[in-house]
Amino acid sequence: MKALIARKVGMTSTISQDGVVQAITLLSVDNQTVISHKTQEKDGYTAIQVGTETAKKLGKSLTGHVKKSKVMPKIIREFTMDEITEDLNVGNQYGADVFSIGDKVSATGLTKGKGWAGTIRRHNFHRGRKTHGGRSYRRPGSIGSMYPQHIFKGTKMAGQLGHDQITVKGLKVALIDTEKKLIGVTGAVPGPKKGIIILKGAK
Repeated sequence: MKALIARKVGMTSTISQDGVVQAITLLSVDNQTVISHKTQEKDGYTAIQVGTETAKKLGKSLTGHVKKSKVMPKIIREFTMDEITEDLNVGNQYGADVFSIGDKVSATGLTKGKGWAGTIRRHNFHRGRKTHGGRSYRRPGSIGSMYPQHIFKGTKMAGQLGHDQITVKGLKVALIDTEKKLIGVTGAVPGPKKGIIILKGAK
């Protein structure tokens, strides 16, 4: 199974064998432990739950849930799959070496939260004129006509900017260091430093 729970370290650049400089994002990958299985017969779908890092303390229900795997994971995520193989038994571990250099991957993470923002920053609206009596410098302008007397859903207005789940596709694995538990992918991935990134293999 080619799927990892990672944390964003930062960006750097590498030089390939043909002399091309490319930007890469470094991700730290701790040991991934299989926590439990979801089966078609019992749950209606097939998946595995994977945990990583170590928590100082877990609640009673979660402690009982992860007891069979003999770990106390800080982060738990679920990955759907067609079939659960023998190397994915509960308690088994794997790392960044499930990928190979050159593999295509997609990265999913939460973008940086920017808080409440106006329409100029959030939607790239134009600023109003500051001459000839203009007073609507940063106002959004008209948000609807006289009919049908309500604002349509999806109208671009001020609101929360960022903190959205984004998936970036078309990335490639450029570096794997099992000793330092690092994996590098070409390009940028969403989220701040230390943010959780889900890395999945792509076709």
